[in-house]
Amino acid sequence: MVSTTRADVWTSSVRLYKSRSVASAECRAGHVRINGAKAKPAQPVSVGDRVEALTDAGLRTAIVKKIIVKRVGATVAAECFDDLTPPPLPREETPVMPRRDRGAGRPTKRDRRALDRLRKR
Repeated sequence: MVSTTRADVWTSSVRLYKSRSVASAECRAGHVRINGAKAKPAQPVSVGDRVEALTDAGLRTAIVKKIIVKRVGATVAAECFDDLTPPPLPREETPVMPRRDRGAGRPTKRDRRALDRLRKR
């Protein structure tokens, strides 16, 4: 059994990043931290380490439970780390502006007045 592996290999294997090349690029850019320090792609990751990765979905925080070196299924990958990432905040609903159907032509005077009433509220 492997006791350590590279940071880029582990983050891509547990599906924090889509591929190893993306994981390497993110490590080089300083978006991956291991135990609070910026990680290079070849930095070793071992059981018990705290890995923080900035992804498209936001900051992901994980505690390493198991070392894997190959990309595995999502259910197996989820067993390899404890996810400490807080749940995302609920989205605020934004009002949707009404749109005219495509090809409906210019708005009439009555339509423009209705639009003006909507915008002034």
